[in-house]
Amino acid sequence: MSIGVLDYGAGNLKNVCRAIDHLGFNYRLVSTVDGVHAVDKLIIPGVGAFKVAMEQLEKLGLTESLRQLAEKGIPIMGICLGMQLLFEQSSEFGVSKGIGLIKGEINKIPSVGINGHQLKVPHIGWNELIINKSILQIVNGIETDDPVYFVHSYRVEGIEESDLVAYCTYDGLVIPSIVKRRNIIGCQFHPEKSGEIGLKIFDNFLRSV
Repeated sequence: MSIGVLDYGAGNLKNVCRAIDHLGFNYRLVSTVDGVHAVDKLIIPGVGAFKVAMEQLEKLGLTESLRQLAEKGIPIMGICLGMQLLFEQSSEFGVSKGIGLIKGEINKIPSVGINGHQLKVPHIGWNELIINKSILQIVNGIETDDPVYFVHSYRVEGIEESDLVAYCTYDGLVIPSIVKRRNIIGCQFHPEKSGEIGLKIFDNFLRSV
């Protein structure tokens, strides 16, 4: 099995690669069309701005290749910004189109929560998952209230219920945290910074058929 980690200039590559190493899997960094099409599974890390990341994917000629990979049924996992890129569009620094593999859009976390409290944005730190679809392999061994580590200012809105695997709440505000549509998976939090829970999620993805 060939595991690729997408290197497109917007990734938290070092920690992601360290996590994969820790689990005993071999991987390679890919940054070209040919490289992307040669993998059996692909992880898209991401730290930074949506607009800049999409511009970089376009510059490298990878946007359409990622759509083709998804169409072929290749498992793809996006992390943090990498997850957000999987959706239709983002309002960060003006409206930008995403890869469009999952229905929904990315908007800034509001400054006031559902319960009326002032929210700190970015949302940084540990928060507990609430599992919405426990039968899926990506959350095998993961339970409601398991903590994971977030660093983000934007969240997914307009997601279909069938695509929502797990979420957390931030003063009553729902933060979609794990999403899945067919062979496409996204984690808004950082599994590579989430201890044993994060490693289990990586392991579930890398061992999935």
